[in-house]
Order: sequence, then structure tokens, then C-alpha cells
Amino acid sequence: MGLMSPLCLLCVAFITAVTAATYAAWSSGQYHVRLLVIIAVLVAFVALVPLARVAFAYPAIDNHAHPLLTEKHREALPFEGLNSEAVGEALVDDSIHTLACYRSTSQLARLFGLKGGEDGWEAVKEKRASLDYAQLCKMCMQPSGIQCILIDDGWHDQYTCSPTRRIVRIEVEAQNMLLGLARSLPYEVDSSTVSDLLVTFTHNFEARIVTCANDNEVAGFKSIACYRTGLDISTSGAKEDVENIQSDRVISGSMHKALNDYLVRIVLRLAGQYKKPGDDITLTKTTFVLLHSSYPYSRDAGYLTAVYKNVYLDFGEIFPCLSADGQRAVVKQILELSPTNKILWSTDGRWWPETYYLASVQSRQALYDVFADCIRREELTENQATAIVEKMLFHNSNRLYGLGLTPKLDIIM
Repeated sequence: MGLMSPLCLLCVAFITAVTAATYAAWSSGQYHVRLLVIIAVLVAFVALVPLARVAFAYPAIDNHAHPLLTEKHREALPFEGLNSEAVGEALVDDSIHTLACYRSTSQLARLFGLKGGEDGWEAVKEKRASLDYAQLCKMCMQPSGIQCILIDDGWHDQYTCSPTRRIVRIEVEAQNMLLGLARSLPYEVDSSTVSDLLVTFTHNFEARIVTCANDNEVAGFKSIACYRTGLDISTSGAKEDVENIQSDRVISGSMHKALNDYLVRIVLRLAGQYKKPGDDITLTKTTFVLLHSSYPYSRDAGYLTAVYKNVYLDFGEIFPCLSADGQRAVVKQILELSPTNKILWSTDGRWWPETYYLASVQSRQALYDVFADCIRREELTENQATAIVEKMLFHNSNRLYGLGLTPKLDIIM
């Protein structure tokens, strides 16, 4: 159940290596060849033991995640969203036929203790629905090896041994503030008064961001401008552009491009001033973290990480949404150019505790597979590979966000 222990993984790998070596050696027909093949394979296996121990058992800092659904609303969203960002019929009817979903189904079936023949997608859904929600969350979170979560507004401290830190989503802060201001005014907001409202809003918004920046529980800021108005963010803008926003857009709290760009510029300036990283949002004093592996533009993101000192890259979301081969391909693409001290691990966990579990299981496997190949091809030494994995899982985020954590090495037993 859960992540296989490092000892179990090593035993499986050992049996596989010995079987392969024995078959190859005895097929050769010559005794000295048989002996040399077995020795070579066993030496290669032993060289990967430290890598396996780190990849599958080293504590991790989840640098980007979201809250879980409450127990009351645990079935509020289609569980098929576990593996796909599709919606409607494409989600419910088609996403379950992807390689990613087949793999997730198999891994969750093992986690839930389902037997062969009763381990399909519907069986997994039925089993999770029958479990006590607290038990389900613990079952998924405990073996994940996650020591600390940087979460997009929510708290999961009961499932980690280090306190959760907050990532502030700036559009949510702005939306709530605008709505509150509009409702508190003694006059109706229209084209003649929207300018005054925005002056007050700007003052209050900047004060709120400064308060967050000074809060030790806040690790950084995040913009979802890419989803709202696009990433073609203007680096400068006239005051009139913001003031000309239609009053109904302001009252409803919906984001207008000029306003969203304006918010991002404010936060970029303050984040740089207060040394708080920002996500998805080129100011040289502000640290940027590119999320979601920038998939499918992972190579482009790797290039930006390589040439700009203040750019870091998160390799999340692809777990469990891509096939195993796809995940390994993305990790390799990121490593083509990215400095390994600027790559951050995350689950992009959301809504369902299984997202945290699957992201941990699958990302650790991908890291092992990719770096084991590097060791076999003598591109990296064993010590170099294990040190890189430790940095990607834990130390890079710990340093970037100033968390001051010590890795809890017994987190996965």
C-alpha cells in the first residue's frame, strides 16, 4: 500500500537485474562470459542503490499546490479531472481512455487494495467513495514524502510535518477587494465615479500586498493572468487605460486586461522589493517561477531558466496528466538547458488527495528513470545524480523561498 518502501524497490530491482543477467549469461554459452555479464550487471545495480534511496524516499517540498475539497463537497467535481483538464463529455467519456488514466487506475487500485478483476476505473471510484474522508486523505498524503506544501490559499498542516506556507493569488485578492469597496460606497459606481473607486482600490491593494509580503506565512505571489486576460502583459500603461474600464466590469469583480496588467505590475514591483517570488508573471529584481513545466513549451521554459538569473522552473502538473513516457520526456527536456539548482518540484495537487499521491509516486519514478540512464551512460556520477535529485525535490525550494527547513529523512519508512 502506498509508495513502495525503498527496501522493497531495491529488492524488486535486484531480482530483475539478476534475472536479466542470468538469462544473458547462459545464452552466451561460455562460462567466463557468463560470469563477466553477471558481475557487470550486479555492479551496475549496486551503483543505483543510492539513487533509488533518494528518488523514492527523500523528503519533498511541494512548491505549488491547491486545497483539497471539504468532506461535504468531496463528490462535487467529476473525479475524472484527476488526470485531465478536459471538461464536459470530453472529460467524463474520453479522458478515462488515456494512458495516463490507465496508469493512475492501476496505481490507485493497488493503494486501495483492490484485487485483479475488480480494479477498473469505476471500481476505484466506488472504493474511494466508501472510505472515510479523513482516512482517504491520510492514505494518500502520508506515503507521499511531502514535508511542506506551498499552497494556493488553503491549509493542509495536518498532513505534513512542516507548516504549510501560503501563495497569494493576486486576482482573488483584487476581486474580493473591488467587490467590497463597490458595495460599501454610499453612491452608485458608474463612468463618472469609477475613477475615484480605482484610486481607493489601488491604495488599499498595494497596502494589502505589502502586508502579505511582510507575513512570514506567505511564501510568494501568484498571478493567473494567463487564464484571465493572457500573458501578453503590458510592462507599462497609461492611467487612462485603467480608468476607462467599464464600471460594470469593476462592480462584478471581473478582470479587464488593462486592470489585470496593472495589478501584475504592482505586485511585480512589490515582490521584488520584498524578495517574494511570483508565479507565471521582465523585472530583474523580481524572481519568477514558471509553473506546470510550461508544458507543452518545456524546452522554451528551460531556455528562459538558463539565460535569466531570476527565472526558475517548476516541473509539476504533468503528473499524473501525461503518460509515463511523456513525463520522462518532459523531465529530459527541462534538463537539456535548465541549471539543476533552479528546478523546483511540485504536485499541482488539487481537490482530490489522490492528486498528491499520484504526483509523488510518478514524479519520483520519472526522476529515478531519467537519472539512472544518465549514470549508466556515464554522463553523471552516482553522487552527482543523487545530489541533483535532492535539490530538485527539496533544497532548491527551501533556498528560493527562504523556508529554513531541515529535511526529515525518515519521512517515508
